[in-house]
Amino acid sequence: MNNEFFEALSLLEKEKRIPANQLLERIKNAILIAVRRNYGCEDNVIMDVDIDKGKFDVYIRKTVVKEVTDPAREILESEAVKHRNYKRADGFVDVKLDPKEFGRIAAQSAKHVIRQGIREEERSQMYETFQKHQFELLAARVSKVDPVTGNVTLEIDGNELLLPKGEQIPGEVLTEGKITRVYVVDVKEGDKGPRAMISRTHPGMVRRLFENEVSEIADGLVEIKAIAREAGSRTKMAVYSRDPNVDPVGACIGHKGSRVAKIIDELNGEKIDIVRYSDDPVEMISAALSPAVVSRIEILEDQEKACRVFVPAGQLSLAIGNRGQNARLAARMTGWKIDIHSEEE
Repeated sequence: MNNEFFEALSLLEKEKRIPANQLLERIKNAILIAVRRNYGCEDNVIMDVDIDKGKFDVYIRKTVVKEVTDPAREILESEAVKHRNYKRADGFVDVKLDPKEFGRIAAQSAKHVIRQGIREEERSQMYETFQKHQFELLAARVSKVDPVTGNVTLEIDGNELLLPKGEQIPGEVLTEGKITRVYVVDVKEGDKGPRAMISRTHPGMVRRLFENEVSEIADGLVEIKAIAREAGSRTKMAVYSRDPNVDPVGACIGHKGSRVAKIIDELNGEKIDIVRYSDDPVEMISAALSPAVVSRIEILEDQEKACRVFVPAGQLSLAIGNRGQNARLAARMTGWKIDIHSEEE
């Protein structure tokens, strides 16, 4: 019975990726409950477990008496002497349970408790894993695509997570078996266990991709100051250099656009505008509206963080962008309300 038990424990460890010692604690507690229930014991159940030696024995400690009134806790000396571990001076004996009987009890009475314990351990392990990787990028394999909802089930380190349709890059096709990357937005404890919120549309994903690709950002020479994103279409990003000899925009673009090209590929062709950050709101707003050329900017003193921008007539549609996207992203990245006009107006 012991060999079978430890083989099963080893199999669970490999299958569930939970350390055997953690599983063992749950199982020991479950078996204690089962033994106490079946034998009417309370605090006199003893477990002798050694994973390395493959030893798992369960005893019931009974007091040696002349007359038994509680069979679950007492034993006659004539019966106690039959057990090898009995010493008269102790006044008690540890009665070892029959492995076969013990196996039946464990299988019938502790099955549900063991399963519950394993589920709790899995949830705890999952929470710790994703809590550690919050705000990071993780590689994931697509295991299932729901043709009705468009939701995708991903496998990450043995855990299954749902990537909702709304968190997928528009126009991107994820197929079963494909390896992709996701951004861990948050990890929360729920009634049904921990829930990791993952996304491919979050601006944080763009930030992490540039940190991984651009050594100057990883080294702290270049800093990403702000990002505004409309996933699948366009991203605007403002960068700043702590070293006057390092061009922050050039560092992010790379030689002949090699660095930014890799990130664009990862984002399914999403356009990325990279501009130089400035503390001067006029300079920052002007840069944010690129590729449009700005003639002048008036700060509206009667409103908080609001301005009026003037551009040449031929630049108006470029400044506003398709369906207002360029102006919208510029406002979101700078935190300013931007009202755009042509010089002719």
